[in-house]
Amino acid sequence: MQHIIEKVHVSIRFTKLRNSYIDTFVRHRINPEIAFDGPALDRYSLSDFVAIAKQLHENSLSVTFHAPFMDISPGSPDPAIREVTWHRFEQMLRLVPVFKPKTVVSHAGYDRKRYHFIRDEWVENSLKIWKKLAERIRDEGGRLMLENVYEHGPEDIRIFFENLEDQKAGFCLDIGHQTIFSKTSLELWLESLGPYLGQLHLHDNFGKKDDHLGLGKGSINFEPLFSYLKNRKKTMPVITLEPHQSEGMWDSFKYLEKVCLW
Repeated sequence: MQHIIEKVHVSIRFTKLRNSYIDTFVRHRINPEIAFDGPALDRYSLSDFVAIAKQLHENSLSVTFHAPFMDISPGSPDPAIREVTWHRFEQMLRLVPVFKPKTVVSHAGYDRKRYHFIRDEWVENSLKIWKKLAERIRDEGGRLMLENVYEHGPEDIRIFFENLEDQKAGFCLDIGHQTIFSKTSLELWLESLGPYLGQLHLHDNFGKKDDHLGLGKGSINFEPLFSYLKNRKKTMPVITLEPHQSEGMWDSFKYLEKVCLW
């Protein structure tokens, strides 16, 4: 199972990694996707972040980031909200040269219930922030990945990838979110955004709520996705496991061992 562990990343909040799990990740050679939130970015000093990055790098672990997302709104029509959003992104950006993440995932953030009547303005505002963010990450050797959450279908966010090719931004497909919130089949998501696919967030659920279970512990049929990955000619996207319980992480490792993606 160790060869599977070393192929993927596992989502964990920075506070939990620092205070409880750094020894586990190092001992088992688990590559973290470090999730940053506002309280952690405010609470910890640069030296706190450097200390964790040093442990990860000394053990040759690969790192990805998840940008802050709670109450973050790059497309907001309110300039004060956009200012706070960019402030949080800037706090995270100072850590990119410290951790050297392969990717930085951020929620694309489109919700038809909230933004459909100002869609053009929302897209324009969002693109201004995504371009700045993607450029900064690209210049440090990483890639911005925009993730689906409440989007009904790929047409809700395809415009971003079409306009961020110079900045090398990619698509992070979250199959759990696609199962719960999307109105469009997985096949159509892959058909539309497959050329931009650079990362996957994998977790399971029963189709009713965003449970973030270990793979195989819900009812999601992963076979169409795995068949697509095996048949496509591009390199394998970055894969991040996102179970919310530690046992779900081990369940997911075992599940991936059986499906033979590599």
